[in-house]
Amino acid sequence: MTRLDNKIVVITGSGTGLGLEYALACSAVGATVVINDVNAHAAEAAVRQVTEAGGRALAVVGSVADWDDAKRLVDTTVAEFGRIDGFVANAAILHMVEPWAEEETRLRAIAEVNILGVQFCIRHAMRSMIDTGTRGSIVTVVSGAMYGFKGMSAYGASKGAVAGMTVNWAIEGAERGIRVNAVSPFAMTQMTIDTLDETKADPGRFPTPDRVAPVVVSLLSDDTATVSGALVRFDARDLSVYQTTVSLIESSDAWTPDGVSQALTSRFPAGPAEAD
Repeated sequence: MTRLDNKIVVITGSGTGLGLEYALACSAVGATVVINDVNAHAAEAAVRQVTEAGGRALAVVGSVADWDDAKRLVDTTVAEFGRIDGFVANAAILHMVEPWAEEETRLRAIAEVNILGVQFCIRHAMRSMIDTGTRGSIVTVVSGAMYGFKGMSAYGASKGAVAGMTVNWAIEGAERGIRVNAVSPFAMTQMTIDTLDETKADPGRFPTPDRVAPVVVSLLSDDTATVSGALVRFDARDLSVYQTTVSLIESSDAWTPDGVSQALTSRFPAGPAEAD
């Protein structure tokens, strides 16, 4: 049975939703969890849920988009427990709008939380793991929207950035014994309810957050010690891995614009499609 006994796991954005379910699932198999959220009430409530279920938890309130808050999250955890074994960069924000209707403040917010927030946290977490000699596991969160979803250009772009950072961090961390993987969960959370009309119309189509938590527990455990640089898609039923290979269309020593056009249109005859 997969266990996280004696492991210290930090989870950002874990006051509610998927992050909370990750925390509860990790605690249930032995981990001490550090709850991070911008909402102090939600963070404290999450700690109570964990402790009432017999686990051990600490709340650290702050924004991942703030360099000092991200550092304080890591420093507080190390001061309290001595190290960080696992870090789940889950915190993110989402809005849906056509790209030509975007506003500067919302674009900046999504970049600051979803991209810089992840970079800040992982920078401090990896530095801590190196300093304490911990062979840690880092889990980031991506989305199928990075491959295209109507109304989610900013969100999808931010998750594409996280995917790129994940595979690079996996390479950088390998010789230090630090694994880095990404999960792309498919579940019904309050964020999706507030954003996607289809969720309200057909909530049964989306699994509940607790059902996608096992993939995070697995990636944090020693059972997956050989797995790093993976982008894992999970919808509580199907477990998949995004491929990062390059697919050859055609080879030529004398390309012309016409030739490129013919080759590309033969490969993409129907135009773009939304990701699943």
